[in-house]
Amino acid sequence: MTILNHWVSGRPFEGESTRTAPVFNPALGTTSKEVRMATAGDVSDAVASAQAAFPAWAETSLAKRQAILFNYRELLNARRDELAQILTSEHGKVLSDAHGEISRGLEVVEFAVGIPHLLKGEYSENVSTGVDVYTTREPLGVVGIISPFNFPAMVPLWYFPLAIAAGNTVVLKPSEKDPSASDWLARLFTEAGLPEGVLNVVHGDKVAVDAILEHPDVKAISFVGSTPIAKYIYETAAKHGKRVQALGGAKNHMLVLPDADLDLAADAAVNAGFGSAGERCMAISALIAVDTIADELIAKIGERMKGLRTGDGMRGTDMGPLITREHRDKVKSYIDSVNGDGAELVVDGRDPEVDGEPDGFWLGPTLIDKVPATSKIYQDEIFGPVLSVLRVGSFEEGVELINSSPYGNGTAIFTNDGGAARRFQREVSVGMVGINVPIPVPVAYHSFGGWKASFFGDTKAYGPDGVRFFTQEKAVTRRWLDPSHGGINLGFPEHN
Repeated sequence: MTILNHWVSGRPFEGESTRTAPVFNPALGTTSKEVRMATAGDVSDAVASAQAAFPAWAETSLAKRQAILFNYRELLNARRDELAQILTSEHGKVLSDAHGEISRGLEVVEFAVGIPHLLKGEYSENVSTGVDVYTTREPLGVVGIISPFNFPAMVPLWYFPLAIAAGNTVVLKPSEKDPSASDWLARLFTEAGLPEGVLNVVHGDKVAVDAILEHPDVKAISFVGSTPIAKYIYETAAKHGKRVQALGGAKNHMLVLPDADLDLAADAAVNAGFGSAGERCMAISALIAVDTIADELIAKIGERMKGLRTGDGMRGTDMGPLITREHRDKVKSYIDSVNGDGAELVVDGRDPEVDGEPDGFWLGPTLIDKVPATSKIYQDEIFGPVLSVLRVGSFEEGVELINSSPYGNGTAIFTNDGGAARRFQREVSVGMVGINVPIPVPVAYHSFGGWKASFFGDTKAYGPDGVRFFTQEKAVTRRWLDPSHGGINLGFPEHN
């Protein structure tokens, strides 16, 4: 059985741990390899490598950093098919979805190539007689990245290209469920010319996470995952003096008004509800339909679901398996509870026909109507291919339902009424809003992040916020003295 090692100082690193964990091919239901699980000592070795590399990398010119990042962009784009195969084999998402993930990650690499423009400071001349003030943006040092299983390439690419472009060095801890993509990305960066120690990858579980959070040489933490873990990451890292951006879970709503194009809305609900088997923090999992069009909309969604092919992502299917057997069973348990909640099961995905091996972690697309707001099906982040429908009597009732949710990651409205859309945009308490767009993930030059229990921290992911997160501002007050300066004055400095 192949054992996947860590990546430290530009080469594979076994470390001291003898503990490993299985990595599954979820479409086959079999173990494809083992991954090493780092000890705190292994994490310390990776941090030491990053710390040793930091001074030289921080002093590397912006032009040189840009050249390496551009090389990386070209290599990643040229070899994206190879990475897509890795994503599908370990996560289970279909190849087309894997390619989409890589494209969104590439956007951030391209944004990072242009970072010199965003590292410029400000300058004020002659603020006092002969005194100028200017600011610079400088890197932090070693930064830690802890990424989730659902986007094993895109989420790391949200962070480490910007961190590295800004002059930091990185220790990345990917999910142990699909770790190979991070090793592949790090190897490719070394091939692009990145010096050893600038990007390191350690694999593991809570032992590795806590070691990163508590290490005194790690200056900042970027995280994506569930809300309880995001809160833990935020509190633990902050307690140890680090700046933190911790993106948590979601329950994303899509409100459909009576004047909406119902065919467009039905397509969007299926795409956003079942893409990547619902394992997206921006998936639409709660469809809010105004009563007058609810029956027609649900019929259109159900008709479209009949044509979806569930199966091995390598076979051109529409939806792949879930990441593990345990997660599949957990999602299935929510469907099992439908009758007790008083909801109505419209499409049952518990026993799907699949184009794949029988032992894969399969669950088909599921549609549940008339879900009460008190149901765990609605309240919990299921993170699977389960679309819940809640019926409301009006626009106002729909907005109130969305705003009462503890989550505030993404939301969408489908309508042809510009006034209603503008009102929705202003009144809804959610960080990312789509208007006739079901998954409103911002492009790389805007920042990603939600509100309420979906985000802990002050600075969001990638875009301008990402640059600010990975840099610290220094203000310089400068005067060149001439022989006629005023001599000693112990009073507080004043503007002359």
